[in-house]
Amino acid sequence: MNYLYSIAMGVLQGVTEFLPISSSGHLTLFQYFFSPDQSAGETDMLFTILLHFGTLLSVCLYYGKDILDMIQEFFLGLAALFSRRGSSGRPPEARRLVLMIIVGTLPLFLVLLVKNVLDAAFNNVTFVSLALIATGFLLFFSDRLARGHKTVRTASMKDALVVGCVQAVATLPGLSRAGSTISAGMLCGFDRSFAVRFSFLLSLPAVLGANILEIADAAQAGAFDASLLPIYLLGMAVAAVVGYFAIRLVNLLADKGKFGNFSYYCWAVGIISLVAGFLLKK
Repeated sequence: MNYLYSIAMGVLQGVTEFLPISSSGHLTLFQYFFSPDQSAGETDMLFTILLHFGTLLSVCLYYGKDILDMIQEFFLGLAALFSRRGSSGRPPEARRLVLMIIVGTLPLFLVLLVKNVLDAAFNNVTFVSLALIATGFLLFFSDRLARGHKTVRTASMKDALVVGCVQAVATLPGLSRAGSTISAGMLCGFDRSFAVRFSFLLSLPAVLGANILEIADAAQAGAFDASLLPIYLLGMAVAAVVGYFAIRLVNLLADKGKFGNFSYYCWAVGIISLVAGFLLKK
């Protein structure tokens, strides 16, 4: 582990976490082909946690106002729920968005039941390559079929649950979480900009929950090398900065109807890694 490797992993995490090309898939392929002595299952847990924390900061910075409004409305909603007077009329947009994110996050609890299967998939390059190819098809068709106009006001809780179920499936490496959830949102009739916004806000509890589980695993694994902490923090900072601009890029491309162009990249990487993995095994 050195500074150059940390920067490379930070860039990779920041770009692939938000562009619809699968961060988990790229990290697995990067470690398999460029760091063969350190497989995905053996990567330092603390470094992985900090990389994901960096991209978590990206979302918080980009959607800071939305997040603050949702936190406020969450507590106002609780107060109204236990108030004798209750609340009248339609709930504010931020409060409705909180409910949609809660509903969309529920399917992730089912992932805990198959955690061992997920861990094994991270070390299967063939599976990751095929999943990237599948991601390409999802992006290609969803971008061409999307004609929706739903916003936070008109989207239903059923829509949020469908997107949440797709997010749970996308925990498999090679399936882009962002690409899958944005595509699912557009196929449910979401307006393109709202599909992107909901996808990234939905990632907050998902990434935070994953980090909590990884922290618990890291604590059980024992102490870490404190001398590597500056290297780890550099990777986290790079992931945060790169991730912020990646979010801006996704919003720009989605608004212009060019979101599906990422499908060609996913197909190329999936096919190349599939062939390369096959040749290395021979």
